[in-house]
Amino acid sequence: MTAVNTAHRATDSGLLKGLTRVGFIGYGLLHLALAWVAAQIALGQSSQEADQSGAFRTLAAQPFGKLLLWFVIACLVALAVWQAVLAAWGHRDVRGKERIAERVFSGARVIAYLVLAWSAGKVVTGAPQSSAEQQQQVTAGILAKPAGQWLVALVGLGVLAFGIGLMWYGLRRKFEKKLSFSGELPHRARRAAIRAGQIGYPSKGVAFGIVGLLLVRAAATNDPAKSRGLDAALHTIADQPFGKFLLLAVALGVAAFGVYCFFQARYRKVGT
Repeated sequence: MTAVNTAHRATDSGLLKGLTRVGFIGYGLLHLALAWVAAQIALGQSSQEADQSGAFRTLAAQPFGKLLLWFVIACLVALAVWQAVLAAWGHRDVRGKERIAERVFSGARVIAYLVLAWSAGKVVTGAPQSSAEQQQQVTAGILAKPAGQWLVALVGLGVLAFGIGLMWYGLRRKFEKKLSFSGELPHRARRAAIRAGQIGYPSKGVAFGIVGLLLVRAAATNDPAKSRGLDAALHTIADQPFGKFLLLAVALGVAAFGVYCFFQARYRKVGT
């Protein structure tokens, strides 16, 4: 069997496609839970951290919450497997440097999905650890190293660039090429999917951009307490003039991304 045939078999597997589509459902639930936590903080009605760990705890607190959280973990692992296959053999619809870049991004997504699954596992087994505290501890460790401030600043700039990239990706509707709509899909439903992506990606981009700026600030002041990830970013939004309204807008945007994930479960191109 040639390498090309192996690639086609791996990326076009019916089992892989099915698991990936289910995976998007769990990913959507995670974003809806995160949006709910952010909205509750904006309204002054929640003490949960406005990050992934807070979202996982919110899911766990629901009826049948542990089962729901195990489902989300399975979904995140499924998405990690899908991206691992793409990193090794996928993205055959592009060539050259673009294919290399897409495969590198897929490899990064594998790590991201597995970290999320690990964090959810900590919550479901009763040993949760704050994502914000984890990032602060990691930042403190790096700042203590020679040239640590420069390294944290570079990471912060990278996260900021990623956030800007998400905003550009959503506003320019670049995600559309990853979707495959059937001819029978009503125009209204198609438009809803596009709008959800247009709102969802930039909203996540704003949040990640602030995370990056906070990392740069932590490096400039040599203060790891200023870097607490997504939780700090959303609280930073809330602390601004009209911050509660801004945070509610971001929460709605994150919820829109969750809805977009549900559309991806049906219309995302998986086998490429």
